[in-house]
Amino acid sequence: MAKLYFHYSTMNAGKSTLLLQASYNYRERGMGTLLLTAALDSRAGHGVIASRIGISDVALTFDPATDMAALIRDRGADCACVFVDEAQFLTPAQVWQLARVADDLHIPVMCYGLRVDFRGELFPGSAALLALADDLREVRTICHCGKKATMVIRRDDRGRAITEGAQVQVGGNETYVSLCRRHWREATGN
Repeated sequence: MAKLYFHYSTMNAGKSTLLLQASYNYRERGMGTLLLTAALDSRAGHGVIASRIGISDVALTFDPATDMAALIRDRGADCACVFVDEAQFLTPAQVWQLARVADDLHIPVMCYGLRVDFRGELFPGSAALLALADDLREVRTICHCGKKATMVIRRDDRGRAITEGAQVQVGGNETYVSLCRRHWREATGN
């Protein structure tokens, strides 16, 4: 039975690395995969899933208007598994569409994304995945103190934590730092 999976964490935990490795494993065994990523994240190039360790692969892109089930039906011939990077940018309706792909098309869907934003709030796509996924898997990373990082701060150009602003701002190590809850509270003044 196919399932909807959500692999979640903070920034720099290796989610994209895990996605690319899992897709490679399917392909190595002669099974096709379909890779999807958010159109708004073009840090590695449009339609590219890239890991900080230097591996990458091409992917189809989605935006809030994309019908995920139709896209997978149209482009997923001989697809043994669907992989979705930057899953926090899915809409709740798109998460339901992915659940239907697993339930009705019998194709496993592996989603990888952030759980919370820099304010400690769930992304809408992540909230829907936490509610609907058949299997939740935390990808762990660590804070500078060695404890498990569960939060992320967004920094300004002087390195100070920002506590207000738009939920979505694409960035990497220059913008975001993963922290344990205690150090996040210290950095944000909570």
